[in-house]
Amino acid sequence: MRLSAALLLVSITILLLLAPYVAPHSYTTQFREAPNASASSQFPLGTDALGRDRFSRMLYGGRISLVCAPAAALLSSLLALVLALVAGCLGKRAETLAGVAADVCLSLPWLFALLAVRAALPLNAAPWAGVLATFGLLGLLGWAGPARVILAAVKRHLGSDFILFASASGCSPFRLALVHVLPNLLPLAGAQFLVTVPAFLLAEANLGLLGLGIPEPIPSLGGLLRELENLPGAVAHPWMFVPALLLFTVVGSFHLLVSADKYSV
Repeated sequence: MRLSAALLLVSITILLLLAPYVAPHSYTTQFREAPNASASSQFPLGTDALGRDRFSRMLYGGRISLVCAPAAALLSSLLALVLALVAGCLGKRAETLAGVAADVCLSLPWLFALLAVRAALPLNAAPWAGVLATFGLLGLLGWAGPARVILAAVKRHLGSDFILFASASGCSPFRLALVHVLPNLLPLAGAQFLVTVPAFLLAEANLGLLGLGIPEPIPSLGGLLRELENLPGAVAHPWMFVPALLLFTVVGSFHLLVSADKYSV
């Protein structure tokens, strides 16, 4: 299951990264004579209300999501790893402060924070500023959950026999943290990264459905899913569900990478 999920993810990623060569049209080109066109050889998934090729926009939008979501997840995972390692090695007071900070971050109304950041952007800001604001804020606010998991692992490792033996041998706290504790945390941090990526993909999709995600004209999976608000039109044109199927496949593959061991015999 894990190998199949990995191969599927790699295939989808390669396809999306090659969007400039695979997409039949640019994501900004408007075919004004063919708005809301049905699927055809010219437009494999039809066109939207502005006459833009939906298949091309899905490829470009998926590429942005599959690049920015892992980047934001990497940022949050690194923040969680560093904060948990420092807090766990500095003692009870630092550990308590880190726990309080994680609780505060988890209780933040991040949707309103994103609204505030978007409102602070000037009206003539480049669309890429909205992309950076969306995924940057997700990365900065997403460290709390992984940090609590990694902090528990740090506490467990600090009570292990090999750590006590190294400490009794005169190993400094700095060397204990970097040489003995950190390498044992990397697999857990990698698992948290794989869990966080689909969470950020779904978060961007939810923001896109609310109109708060990546701004036009840059496409995103969330923006494409917003077209499904017109349910009768989507039922009449089932190819509009393809972006949702792509998102489901990517998110499911990431979860299989983490949970496949549960089902192995």
